[in-house]
Amino acid sequence: VRFDLPPRLLACRPGEKLIEKLDFVEDTKGNNGDRGRLLITNLRLIWYSASEMRTNISLGYNCIVSINQRLAHSRLRGRTEAMYILVNTGQTRFEFIFTNLISQTPHLYAAVSAVHKAYESSKMFREVKLRGALLNSNKRLRLLPEEQVFTMMDGVWNLSADQGNLGIFIVTNVRLVWHATVNDTFNISIPFLQLNSARIRDSKFGLALVLETKPTGGNFVLGFRVDPKERLKELLQEVQTLFKIFKENPILGIKPEDTSTSDVVVEAPLMPEIEEKEDEEHEFEHSDAYLAYFADGGRKEHDHAVVFNKDLQLAMERLPEGISLDELWEIVPQSKKERKKVTRLKPAEPEAVAAKTT
Repeated sequence: VRFDLPPRLLACRPGEKLIEKLDFVEDTKGNNGDRGRLLITNLRLIWYSASEMRTNISLGYNCIVSINQRLAHSRLRGRTEAMYILVNTGQTRFEFIFTNLISQTPHLYAAVSAVHKAYESSKMFREVKLRGALLNSNKRLRLLPEEQVFTMMDGVWNLSADQGNLGIFIVTNVRLVWHATVNDTFNISIPFLQLNSARIRDSKFGLALVLETKPTGGNFVLGFRVDPKERLKELLQEVQTLFKIFKENPILGIKPEDTSTSDVVVEAPLMPEIEEKEDEEHEFEHSDAYLAYFADGGRKEHDHAVVFNKDLQLAMERLPEGISLDELWEIVPQSKKERKKVTRLKPAEPEAVAAKTT
């Protein structure tokens, strides 16, 4: 979840596609009475105000807990049906309410729900899978949508155990798969999206293909022995080539069956009208932009642990995740051109405090 992002962070990233664009959508929870536009991509929701494009929300599908429909009070449309989205990020819950201001326009809830459902059903493209049901009844790899097998190499040793396990290594255009020959449930699927590097390194079993995953993929370091050496080098070259192609044009497998709005998938930049004004980008962000979206209305459900703060020389509650002490001293500017400056109170030096007390 991100608030008030600069335009460059709202543009399509590699693999991201704009699926639907809905005008006249109100952010009823945080910007009630402000007309805006909602962009539905295959990775996130983006809402921005029509009057001030700096006021925006970027909401990734991975943190969405639920999507529901309930009545809400809109300043522009009165009491009407709206879409409620509950989000969980760490220990903080946010609630977003979006209202379609024109009843004749496509159904907002159906469009977002269809894309989110497609995202949830495509986890194999994004997550490292251990001991999963990767093979069908014919002992063949269950192919994902748009997946193509390039190489099936038998006689590849998995070096995760001291004695090693003999199996089959499969290279596709979206992932790397290995499964044991004797027990096919002993397997691993590594999407290119979670692959950090692939190289040849020496091990106690000799030269091996070493695959390292990203922190989001578990920080795994996996070794595979392939004989002879020429075969190992060919495998590494193929993996690196397909990995490079994937990074340039990722296949994420997120294709909603029906958004109830449009069958056209737009691959152009999300907001060209914003990108033209990128030179006007401010260096600040509203530090309290998220306060209106707390699911508990901004009320604390419980007290945080008390810690000693060296800057203030005081004991204080531990700050919530993602919030710094500096942000608590900031004041949001009243307009784009005018900024109010506030002088931060600095703790007195210990010597000065001791002098005053004496």
